[in-house]
Amino acid sequence: MRHPLFDAIVVGARCAGAPTAMLLARAGHRVLLLDRGTFPSDTLSTHLIHQPGVAALARWGLLDAVRATGCPPLDRVVYQVADVRLEGSARGVDGQRAAYAPRRHVLDTLLVEAAAAEPNVEFRDHALVTGLLRDGTGRVVGVEGRHGEHAFTAHARLVIGADGMRSAVARLAGAPYTREDPRLTCAYYTYWQDVPATMELYEKADGWVAAVATNDDATLVLAYFPQARFEEVRVDARHAYLEQIRTTAPGLYERLDGDRRSERLRGTGDQQNFFRRATGPGWALVGDAGHHKDSITARGISDAFLQVETLVRRVTGRLGGDPRRLDEALDGYARERDQALLPGYEATLGVARLTPHEQRLSLLRAVRTDPELTSIYFDMVAGIGSAGALYTPKLLALL
Repeated sequence: MRHPLFDAIVVGARCAGAPTAMLLARAGHRVLLLDRGTFPSDTLSTHLIHQPGVAALARWGLLDAVRATGCPPLDRVVYQVADVRLEGSARGVDGQRAAYAPRRHVLDTLLVEAAAAEPNVEFRDHALVTGLLRDGTGRVVGVEGRHGEHAFTAHARLVIGADGMRSAVARLAGAPYTREDPRLTCAYYTYWQDVPATMELYEKADGWVAAVATNDDATLVLAYFPQARFEEVRVDARHAYLEQIRTTAPGLYERLDGDRRSERLRGTGDQQNFFRRATGPGWALVGDAGHHKDSITARGISDAFLQVETLVRRVTGRLGGDPRRLDEALDGYARERDQALLPGYEATLGVARLTPHEQRLSLLRAVRTDPELTSIYFDMVAGIGSAGALYTPKLLALL
């Protein structure tokens, strides 16, 4: 029996996998998109999309659909640490100055539907990948698994793991960690009704609290703790969550005004920090499958979109013929991914240590005196610019 050959199989159909399938299909490739779950469905996530990710949605023609869900623009940021309070907005990227925080059951469904609407995409939910197929040289040439009650195999020139931090594709491919750092925080969050907010960030020693507006007039409120406190916090997570908000963001706490939570409290102590090898013969990783960092800077979705566009740009036109040309493209993707994401990774680890230093506070005191410097700083928060961009002659004169 002759097996159908896809150009690519994408395992995982959330915010890394679905756009990968969609963009590959738009480039003319035949794609099989698999996910073990169904949609709409939720997943543990801060679900903030910074401006680089918003700009990607605009390029893909999907930003208007996100806006149409009623998800409000986050075009004003408040950041409070010690005696420093910054208020303003980022300068943005490609004309996108606002961030958005759509619920994952909204965003992921929108992305899956956009991918499945492409004629070159075959989408299967309830599809669990249990193995990778290899040729006589060890090159990955497809997957095997179960679709509902039935076993299946599928062949492709490239298998892409977009299946999250605990990626089965990464495990089956034997993708090693190229960098791994200790867990630094644990986090709990829930949603509150009638709590006006856009995007608010509050920091103190051993504490971090964030609030962002999302769909259905709800506000996502997150509280972060040092990882060392996880076992203590989880004993009475609700009390610890509220106390962290009260001590870190007292003004926000007052606005909560009793228990108007609309959903249960969710949390995790498994905030892993790593890079995995991004590619190998016949396989690649995108999103959290290949790189994960603490959610405190909420870079995951925007960074996933960056990886998606990088991988698709590198492999387009190389999914047929000599596999060595594909391997060269995959190597280029791996190098570009690491170079692009390492600065944000280092910055995230710095924030996740939850230890504001006097040197940074002095910098922020200078930044708050000038709206332009404040906007440049919020660009840094969004992952648009580097720390070096902040050190303008104007800032140096204030230090």
